[in-house]
Amino acid sequence: MEPTFTSYEGSTVADYSRKWWALAAVGTGVLISTIDGSIVNISLNTLVEAFNTQLSTVEWVVLAYLLTLTCTLLLVGRLGDMFGKRRIYAAGFVIFTLASVLCGLAWNVGALIGFRVLQGIGASMIQAVGPALLVTAFPPKERGTALGAIGSFVAVGILIGPALGGVLLRYVSWQSIFLVNIPVGIAGIWLTLRNIPEDRASKGDQSFDIFGAFLLMIALVSLLLGLTEGPNWGWSDWRVLVLFVVSLIASACFVAWERHTQQPMINLNIFRSGAFSLNLLAGFVLFLGLAFNLLLTPLFFQLVYQFDLQTTGLLLMSLPLTLSLTSPISGRLSDRYGPRILTVVGLICIALGMFGVSLTRSTTPVAQMVVFLMVLGAGVGLFQSPNNSTVLGNAPPEALGVASGLLAVVRTLGQTGGIAVAGAIWASNIIAINGAPISPVTTAAPEVLAGGYDVAMRVAATIALFAIIPSIAGGRAATNTGQQPAVGQAD
Repeated sequence: MEPTFTSYEGSTVADYSRKWWALAAVGTGVLISTIDGSIVNISLNTLVEAFNTQLSTVEWVVLAYLLTLTCTLLLVGRLGDMFGKRRIYAAGFVIFTLASVLCGLAWNVGALIGFRVLQGIGASMIQAVGPALLVTAFPPKERGTALGAIGSFVAVGILIGPALGGVLLRYVSWQSIFLVNIPVGIAGIWLTLRNIPEDRASKGDQSFDIFGAFLLMIALVSLLLGLTEGPNWGWSDWRVLVLFVVSLIASACFVAWERHTQQPMINLNIFRSGAFSLNLLAGFVLFLGLAFNLLLTPLFFQLVYQFDLQTTGLLLMSLPLTLSLTSPISGRLSDRYGPRILTVVGLICIALGMFGVSLTRSTTPVAQMVVFLMVLGAGVGLFQSPNNSTVLGNAPPEALGVASGLLAVVRTLGQTGGIAVAGAIWASNIIAINGAPISPVTTAAPEVLAGGYDVAMRVAATIALFAIIPSIAGGRAATNTGQQPAVGQAD
């Protein structure tokens, strides 16, 4: 049976009676992409041995995927707005699943990297339009609930991925970490075609802004490569400086082009909404800070507490576990009481959690650090669902795909930039505390490493507090202008 739909102002909204099936379809996409990322990240040493190559080469299995994913998110988001988000989403599942098969059949590391590029395109199509499909499948008064549930899918993927990857790599083969995507991908395709209605293309003659897309890709690729390779090549290396200059020039050209072209890739008027742009900025600032924990806390467990990988993984599960519990609760509360108070409380909890873990030393009970990681996870759960709901709720219906893609791009850019900054702050403080240069910095004494972690996590806590400013301003902008959710105005 084909699902029914109701149309509002040219956008297609799934029959609310099938909203939970739509959530399952979108949640499956979130789950498969989250699991895939965490599984591949822990397989690098295995791939080095399997292909008899260097770690620097195998790292491109991850880097090629991330670059492709990030640089195509806005492109496929625009295509979803033009030709229908359901088509893009279903096609993304097909491409991702087929690419997973090809990755499992890869005969050398070069082929694997190439197939990971294809897999990144599929993942981009899934991630770019998934949230947009979800907010149209639920009534506006339940948007927070839906996005909160997606937060739980993310957390479950983070929890399952490393454990599943470890089992598959130990007892099966490296090929299995890609082939495991096949049944999940098939289920996602079926759920999408069965439960998400065909949405209508944008009205009027639409053309894809090829030149704008080219400029945007150049800007993003150059920026991400510069941030990724900066710690390895050195921030003053001419290659890094050239990449940043190219990114800056391409970004300026992109903005100038988008302001004057008839059919822009991104209609820049979307940023005139304070509720949209300020909450997007709050998310970016927060992910800058969260990247400190993403990079440094696993190193702290291994180098200061001197735990093995398995123990480290189990302890790190405390954050996504708390996130999975608080995210749906936060979503429901934001539907009832509004997002502003929840986002602010969430950011305060994140800052407290980061400040708490910064106090940890080699003699500190592990339970204390785990408690503060749980506070951090609860804060992320409280913040993210209401913030995403505000961003998508204040995007025009005809630009939901681009808005959804922007959320993903902001997350990736924040994490990539934050990791680069976190590594630099951590390393410089280790050298300062040690009183002399040390190479590599990971060989410093545990208390010296803990001192560097202390300073870095305090910086991260401060960054999280700064995110409160645009979050409050964005909430006031929505209230002052009387903006209503842009999706599904009628109920």
